Amino acid sequence: MKARLLDQQLLIDLARLDGVIRAADAARRNPAQSARVSELLSERQAQSAVLTGLLGDRDDARTELARLESDVALVDARTARDTERLAATSNAKEAQGLEHELVSLAKRKGDLEDAELVIMEKLETADAAVAQQEAVIAEINAEGARLSAEGKAAVAAATESWDSATRDRAALAARVPADLLGLYDRLAARGVGAGELRQRTCGACHMVLSGTDLQTLRQADDDEVAMCPECGAILVRTPESGL
Repeated sequence: MKARLLDQQLLIDLARLDGVIRAADAARRNPAQSARVSELLSERQAQSAVLTGLLGDRDDARTELARLESDVALVDARTARDTERLAATSNAKEAQGLEHELVSLAKRKGDLEDAELVIMEKLETADAAVAQQEAVIAEINAEGARLSAEGKAAVAAATESWDSATRDRAALAARVPADLLGLYDRLAARGVGAGELRQRTCGACHMVLSGTDLQTLRQADDDEVAMCPECGAILVRTPESGL
């Protein structure tokens, strides 16, 4: 194929814009933050399950403490009743029975209060564990919110870049002869369509051309559309090609 060298050189910018478009499209479809956000969602789910268990333990401790407090209240009420009856009775046998029951109630209250102390310590530990776990989840949520905001900003920036590069590409493509553009587009559909030959290196695949290939290019007319022998992209010659 024949094409003016100046027209061929337009393909260098066209390939650059296509690279920008591909990168911007990938960035807006899958921003860099997406993977970490997905990890955080899974981590939050796992940590929330842990929190559910800790809340259950704390609720159990609270229920047990409430039961013990209720039992202590019942013992206190019965102690007060028996003390009142003891003060009012003149029956020695009844008094002896009440005194015995008051001793038993005092022991029962002591046992309940000891159990309360154990449960209160357990509840304090449970409260601390819940608070710590809630802090862990809060950190996950904060990081997730920050990354989500960054991701949205990145998508917006990538979309703007894509729109701008797409407009510039359309304007540039309009300047390229139809047959040359058609060849470029077919090649670009499978990879990079064109690359500048710079210092004997293909800009599309970054391979250094052999001496034989360079000699062939030296002998070719300026308007001959050359192809990279390595990657098949259009090889655009410039004063920097090193021929």
